[in-house]
Amino acid sequence: WPSIYVGIDVIVNQETPHLDKVSAPFLLDVLVSLGTHDAQFHVSDLGSIFSYQPGTMIYLAGKLLHHSVPKWEKGERIALA
Repeated sequence: WPSIYVGIDVIVNQETPHLDKVSAPFLLDVLVSLGTHDAQFHVSDLGSIFSYQPGTMIYLAGKLLHHSVPKWEKGERIALA
């Protein structure tokens, strides 16, 4: 399907602390949370923690802001990024 994004990553059940290497610093990345988990989304550069339930969409400058989803208690996590 047509997309304005250069690529799509599928992340399954992984803890993911990082900066995005191939993102453009002047564009926002979109992350979509899917699955059955009860997780949180951390943006350490901002000192922020967000609820990251299935169905959540987060837009951020992934090349500029360190972000992660630390270990969660139960369920499966799938993220489209």
